[in-house]
Amino acid sequence: MLSLVLGGARSGKSEVGERLADRLARTSSGRCCAVTYVATAVVGRGDDDFDERIALHRARRPPDWVTVEVAEGESLTPVLATGGVALVDSLGTWVAGHAGFVVDLEDLLQTLQRRRAAGAPTVLVSDETGLGVHPGTPLGLAFRDALGTLNRRLADVADDVRFVVAGRVLVMPSEEP
Repeated sequence: MLSLVLGGARSGKSEVGERLADRLARTSSGRCCAVTYVATAVVGRGDDDFDERIALHRARRPPDWVTVEVAEGESLTPVLATGGVALVDSLGTWVAGHAGFVVDLEDLLQTLQRRRAAGAPTVLVSDETGLGVHPGTPLGLAFRDALGTLNRRLADVADDVRFVVAGRVLVMPSEEP
């Protein structure tokens, strides 16, 4: 099972992803498997507001979840090689950490296919940047386009795509009506 949760800043997308991962890791008799929270943002970059947001995310996580922090420019493949449920939060921060916003999309897609084949659920949280103001710089345009392309490719292969707006969840159909 591959789920993609999209939303804008402060939309509630991370909380939706967390609830989904928790639900995927439970059975009627309790927890069936581990949850690995793949954090793509780290504290200490000189941005107190950002550090506080990370602290809020950490405080919401159940104590039995395993957190793996991915450094800037690092591949997600090694951390997604684990079993159980994986929650990646968020792809926007991950893309932003790569030089020129270039990620190995084919490697990521292959890794996600292997997880699906192994029965290991994956929840990907990503920013939807295409709804905001037109970026005023070439760097902003490059980021929006890179993340938009990544989101579209992932949506094409996801079993479930959810869009979060103002804390409300819309389940997106797999094809046009």
